[in-house]
Amino acid sequence: MIEEDKKVLIFDDNVQILELCTEILEDLGCEIKTSPTTMDVVEQVLDFMPDLILMDNWLPDVSGIEATQMIKAHEDLKDIPVVYFSANTNISSLAEEAGADGYFPKPFDIYKFEEMVKLYLKVK
Repeated sequence: MIEEDKKVLIFDDNVQILELCTEILEDLGCEIKTSPTTMDVVEQVLDFMPDLILMDNWLPDVSGIEATQMIKAHEDLKDIPVVYFSANTNISSLAEEAGADGYFPKPFDIYKFEEMVKLYLKVK
């Protein structure tokens, strides 16, 4: 269980992934916001000010790479960790191109997903 009220914002156009991640993260005690689109990505992040962002690669409107770059270029948002979250086989190079802080492959093991979230939220 995560002690503090940590906020996680998930960008993914797959409803099942959003529902699964929401359930896992709520069980950990996180406040969750999900978005199936990266339209107005900077405004979405500014409105919620999460402690962690999970970013899919394939999104309508703006790609995960471009959305991550926009977040990292914004003075008020650049220090929020963005974890690239994709089923692409070249996820590490995509995450690097995007300027993400890390990456996590899909499909995923729930235990490893929880560990990754705790790592980026700096909780034990």
